[in-house]
Amino acid sequence: MLKLLVPGISALSLLAAGSVVAQTQDGPIVTGNRSGETADALKTREAIAYARPLPRGAPSADYPLVAWCDALVTGHADLGDTLPTKAPEDVELVRLGRLEAQDFRGALAAAAPRQSAASKAEAEQAVAGVKAQWATLMSNPDAEARSQSFGLFFGLPGRCEHAARRIRNNVTTPPATLEIVGIN
Repeated sequence: MLKLLVPGISALSLLAAGSVVAQTQDGPIVTGNRSGETADALKTREAIAYARPLPRGAPSADYPLVAWCDALVTGHADLGDTLPTKAPEDVELVRLGRLEAQDFRGALAAAAPRQSAASKAEAEQAVAGVKAQWATLMSNPDAEARSQSFGLFFGLPGRCEHAARRIRNNVTTPPATLEIVGIN
């Protein structure tokens, strides 16, 4: 699920159909209209997410990517827990991050029996790399520096949401491309 952490946009905003709509919910902040989303709309969102380049260090295969996404959002929430003073929006980001991590862990658990040893090893390696990066930030004794690092996290790639759905539901067909959905 994509979090909106852009200056001037609340973390409790939803980017839908090109406009920002305030939303209060108990789970991760999601993009798109899920209630009446058609299969074609999901296919288009997925094609767009898979067409975007991943951040440096992110694995491209779905299972290891979801493990990487889980470690990234969990590390962000853990860093938030180290802050001596927390603004209400920081508390909410940590809460939502924990819910999102739960979703990723559920997808990983559902998919684990179907994974090869190589896929599991790639996932473990990705998680270790992310944890090492967060550990450096969390061990910083300067609370202001930790707070600034917490505020610099801009969220996860959109592909995380789709990869989690795909591994949870055992979707083995390749995602649609932009060309297939009619986007040039």
